[in-house]
Amino acid sequence: MEFSNCLIDWYLKNKRDLPWRKTTDPYKIWLSEIMLQQTRVAQGLPYYIRFTEQYPAVEDLANAHEDEVLKLWQGLGYYSRARNLHATAKKVAFELNGKFPDTYKELLKLKGIGDYTASAIASISFGEGQPVVDGNVYRVLARYFGVHTSINSSLGVKYFKELAHEVKHEKQIAIYNQAIMEFGANQCKPQSPDCKVCPLKGSCAALAKDEVKLLPVKIKKTKITKRYFNYIVFVDVNGNTLLQRRTKKGIWYNLYEFPLIETVTPVKNKSVLLEESYLQDHHVVSMELFHKGDIIHKLSHQHLYTKFWIVHLHGNLPNGISFARVKEYAVPVLVANFIEEFGF
Repeated sequence: MEFSNCLIDWYLKNKRDLPWRKTTDPYKIWLSEIMLQQTRVAQGLPYYIRFTEQYPAVEDLANAHEDEVLKLWQGLGYYSRARNLHATAKKVAFELNGKFPDTYKELLKLKGIGDYTASAIASISFGEGQPVVDGNVYRVLARYFGVHTSINSSLGVKYFKELAHEVKHEKQIAIYNQAIMEFGANQCKPQSPDCKVCPLKGSCAALAKDEVKLLPVKIKKTKITKRYFNYIVFVDVNGNTLLQRRTKKGIWYNLYEFPLIETVTPVKNKSVLLEESYLQDHHVVSMELFHKGDIIHKLSHQHLYTKFWIVHLHGNLPNGISFARVKEYAVPVLVANFIEEFGF
């Protein structure tokens, strides 16, 4: 109890003023938790505000078109979160009469909701005694209790969940969960935490053993794949270009992009691309690189080495999109940055 009380005391003095902390509405708690997965608060906050303004209730989100949701999400990354968000909104609005399940077990049945998000909603909105375990919580628990079990092993996931249950604050579960997450984000930080001012310094195992930098333990499993993207940015005589929707499951599914030629090795000469039947179908006047080198876009499991080729055409593009309309489409941030730089 000393551990949980100490965290709550610290939280009440140091918590950030965030909009989702002023409500127990499960819709808004759910929205914030989905947005903050793999995302810093500073980046996620503007999106949360935009979403709650445009979709103040789950029914509003459910009735939106997916393209509209993806466009509003643009730049936040991990777009499967947005698609799952939309699917779950429809489930809650149309099949559950607009009411979120009020138990951890039932929340887990919704698309895109795992252990952490279900625990957060169940505890904050409904007071169920489910402790949250995310990256911040792993770090606090591993350091304070001196746990060397890997946090991304099956044994570690089970152990830390059990430990979280043992040390939670039974009577103030909602505020305790927010406290331990905030503590991990702002006090027990991944790099260079200020242990001198930590309220737990007197009983922290990692500090006592000089193991703060060593914990938590995480096994490196991710193998990075290199991919080579060549975007064909058509420009016809009337100021039109082409965008196409990604229909293949995987990164950026259902988002728009310029026509793409993916190669197994980097393209060093445009003649290689000009031999592609796709380009031979058009009357190409000129083809030049927009940037001198590759734009390297790093995702969790792959690095994209990307070139944007500006291709001027003789004549008009069938089904072309005017430059003025390009920004209306939901695109990956990599493409959005190019659109901005090119000046569409």
